[in-house]
Amino acid sequence: QVQLVESGGGLVQTGGSLRLSCAASGRSVSTYDMGWYRQAPGKEREFVASISRSIGRTYYADSVKGRVTISRDNRKNTVNLQMNSLKPEDTAIYYCNQRPAYWSWGQGTQVTVSS
Repeated sequence: QVQLVESGGGLVQTGGSLRLSCAASGRSVSTYDMGWYRQAPGKEREFVASISRSIGRTYYADSVKGRVTISRDNRKNTVNLQMNSLKPEDTAIYYCNQRPAYWSWGQGTQVTVSS
């Protein structure tokens, strides 16, 4: 059974940066297409970014393109999300999972961007 634990969220001002990390136990993230997702209050969960299992090709939602970088650390078995130039509309709970999502969701990590 896979357990996903997200961390690194917090409260930042507009224009700030955060680095999120997702630790997976029970599976190696290097053998799956992995993604980050987010859910803002009152909205459905949405795709943010993904990284392919083979060559590490990355994909981004238009809303974060150019401001966010997804990466994978196979040695630590983590998937990371570097977020720069944060905007208030980035405020959400951030989750990781396969892409497309398949495992049970973790608790996520809260990102709050103040204006």
